[in-house]
Amino acid sequence: MNMRALFLIAFVASLIISVPVRAGHEANHTVNIERVVSPAGITAWLVRDTINPIINVRFAFRGGAALDPVGKDGLANMVSGLLDEGAGELDSQSFQRRLEDLSIELRFNAGRDAFSGRLKTLSENKDQAFHLLKVALLEPRFDSEPVKRIRGQILAGLRHDLEDPDTIAGQALARELFPNHPYGRPVDGSRETVMAITSEDLRAFTRQRLTRDNLVIAVVGDMDDKELGRRLDEVFADLPKAGQDLSVKDVQPHTAGRTKVVKMDIPQSAIAFAQKGLKRSDPEFYAAYVMNHILGGGGFTSRLYAQIREKRGLAYSIGSYLYPLDHAGLVQGYGGTANARVGETLEVLKSQWRAMAESGVTPEELADAKTYLIGSYPLRFTSTGSIASILVSIQLQKLGIDFLDQRNKLVEAVNLKNVNRLAKRLLDPENMVVVVVGAPEGVTSTP
Repeated sequence: MNMRALFLIAFVASLIISVPVRAGHEANHTVNIERVVSPAGITAWLVRDTINPIINVRFAFRGGAALDPVGKDGLANMVSGLLDEGAGELDSQSFQRRLEDLSIELRFNAGRDAFSGRLKTLSENKDQAFHLLKVALLEPRFDSEPVKRIRGQILAGLRHDLEDPDTIAGQALARELFPNHPYGRPVDGSRETVMAITSEDLRAFTRQRLTRDNLVIAVVGDMDDKELGRRLDEVFADLPKAGQDLSVKDVQPHTAGRTKVVKMDIPQSAIAFAQKGLKRSDPEFYAAYVMNHILGGGGFTSRLYAQIREKRGLAYSIGSYLYPLDHAGLVQGYGGTANARVGETLEVLKSQWRAMAESGVTPEELADAKTYLIGSYPLRFTSTGSIASILVSIQLQKLGIDFLDQRNKLVEAVNLKNVNRLAKRLLDPENMVVVVVGAPEGVTSTP
């Protein structure tokens, strides 16, 4: 996964702190969340939307690629590519044809901290859609042909990653920050680990990781609470109640200031950087959220963009974001510039980091940031699918079902003292880890 993709994921995660909004063109009402508990005790959050005959389901199991066994890195990712490649009585071709014929979208995804899935169907096809989801989770076939094919696709992606500077930078940064910890391993694995994954590993994953005790669900669309209760039991009740007791330890990133250069014969260097940040549960998270918007998360309005891109024309891209993992927190960022300008870019980057730590932000910057963060958020609710995704993320982050009513108040409550105290506490250019991939002039790896 390259740095820009990681930025988008982290950016979306940071926005999952929301308020009642209108659901774009698919609905014209505020989000009203119902907590539904099935007869078998399975819980889901429901937002009814009868405007369109569409049902969007999002679900996730806590514990993602970080739980992959050592030497089997990429297991969760490989399973995510195979669950819709044949299940029950349907082989891969038959399963995919059924999805296509009924206009059903069924996808799975492996992240570091969660294994997630999505189902989208027309209301008229919901019986078949929920059945296909059920057998994909409970009766995946893992036949030899699709296993070989998906493994080949993953290996092709890994070969491409070996030539992508952004991906190389992101992976090297993770290794620097989290040596000897699962967060330091790539979600997609390596050629060696992917080749080591067996069919039994795939089956063990479903038994041990796809369990009810780690499950969160959100449904948005044409369905009432009673039907949802029945569907929850239909699809999920037969999953194992609990799996193997697997856990990832909390970890402090290794952020003693240093630079690592990965030599690559390209005209432009990719830059990835990070320092210790905050986990989502930190009481000062909102101060950090506002602070980072001003520093590097606000696009064209951020200090990094203004000083590095606009004023000096040093970098083609520059930005920062909060990256709160379940077991660690980072302030992370990315940049790209010509090899000859890497050194100056890093100097200005660290000077802006230091300036905010020492002098804080201005009242005008704070007011503008809060106005933007409060006013722009409803634009993220563009579809029933995006709403369902946000509701799942809220559950994963344990923010509470009433959080939609609280977010704006929490952002508005951030004041100048909060932000400046947090900046002084958090930002430290001397403890920034920097990875440069390319042929930077005058920049070398530090011991």
